[in-house]
Amino acid sequence: MTFMKGSVQVKGPAAKPISVLIVDDEEPVRKFVERVLRDAGYATVLAANGPEAIAAAAKMDTLDIIVTDVMMPEMQGDELARHLRQDEPNLKVLYLTGFSDHLFKEKVTLWADEAFLDKPCSVKGLLQAVSLLLFGRFVQSDARTS
Repeated sequence: MTFMKGSVQVKGPAAKPISVLIVDDEEPVRKFVERVLRDAGYATVLAANGPEAIAAAAKMDTLDIIVTDVMMPEMQGDELARHLRQDEPNLKVLYLTGFSDHLFKEKVTLWADEAFLDKPCSVKGLLQAVSLLLFGRFVQSDARTS
């Protein structure tokens, strides 16, 4: 990152993008979420199901937030979140679901650092939900931290 000080450029540390693991068995949803978050400056990794997400997470240097579908074959989104939190207890989780009634049938309440967003969602809704989970407020700038 470069800062201007008078007419002299002062170089600061490079911004490290926030890493997001996107998990959904529907490819159009995965691609939509990935495009929106990548365009906002997040570093994204995609997975089509729980086992694929676990393998992808194991290869990531850092994992800040997971955006996951709730209803998936092989492994539900809340089961995936529990598994990943064994290694990353502070992991933020955003559930994307068309079945919020199913989510709350299994989970009476959400844990700290969890939220859900109904599908289909808008670009603005997705960005606001991710920002609120990560920063506790809506941050309109890109996702890189300084």
